[in-house]
Amino acid sequence: MKAVVVEQYAPIDQIELKDVPPPSMEPGQLRIRVEAAGIGFVDGLKIEGRYQTKDPLPFIPGTEFAGVVTDAPGAPGGYQPGMRVMGMTRAGALAEEIVVRPEALHPLPDGVAAEVAASFRANYLTALYALSSRAMLVAGEQLLVLGAAGGTGIAAVQIGKLLGARVIAAASTPDKRAFALTHGADAVIDYTQTGWRDTLKELTGGHGADVIFDPVGGEISVQAFRSIAWRGRHLVVGFAAGAIPALPFNLPLLKGGALLGVDLAQIPLREPDVQKRLMLQLTGWLADGQLKPVVGRVFALGDFREAFRTMQTRGALGKMVVRIST
Repeated sequence: MKAVVVEQYAPIDQIELKDVPPPSMEPGQLRIRVEAAGIGFVDGLKIEGRYQTKDPLPFIPGTEFAGVVTDAPGAPGGYQPGMRVMGMTRAGALAEEIVVRPEALHPLPDGVAAEVAASFRANYLTALYALSSRAMLVAGEQLLVLGAAGGTGIAAVQIGKLLGARVIAAASTPDKRAFALTHGADAVIDYTQTGWRDTLKELTGGHGADVIFDPVGGEISVQAFRSIAWRGRHLVVGFAAGAIPALPFNLPLLKGGALLGVDLAQIPLREPDVQKRLMLQLTGWLADGQLKPVVGRVFALGDFREAFRTMQTRGALGKMVVRIST
């Protein structure tokens, strides 16, 4: 089978597409023909060996995928050959086939394209977990989304609206701000401008943001926290800007604010029942059309490097997807 193989941690330009043997199966596992794989910020860090945990070399990158079950001895988890599924795993999705346990999968609702499913689970589960389980966002609150045009950011915009919040999307270019408005944001802010906090104050009537969804990091995070509402909640989702901010501890004291960490990898290990409940809620929204996930650009498998480069430049709108088979 064809697969992207990381033999040494390196920039994406040095990673190759290779012919490798299909993965072997163990009892209780299923084989999936991968139709599409999503490309996330974490995938890029893992390839370069810059993520907080390192995958043993060599490895096939890619954590999020959609496809069709082709082999299911004993029907583990009730899955049968021919069933369409979406899944998340530690690695291995950028390949024509992947072998996983049933816990990594979720049935794909009818009519949902593989490209949509491959860009859905990580971003939208992160957003819903952060906003509902961690921040306990309630209808009528003011939600500030930083990096609102990225894959996780635009998911937070959409989920925030479904939860009844007033969503203010912060993004760095006119195209990104227009993109956020198209997908449900009530207002937008250019956070590259010196006076952006004054704009936020005006937009919230002097109240500030009740909840801040922050996948960006860097100095913008500290500035955002300075504009948080009394008893506001700041969700730490990631550090796309590259720098991990240092927050002066007097700010949470003065604001009565809370800093809340959001790590998607911890949810199935520490809160599996919560993950199951949230996935049912998400797929219900997906099936009845309330939620229409945003797909960025779709690339052929042979163009996987361009997918990563587009994502890493932070010029992308939505999440990049690699189409692997039809």
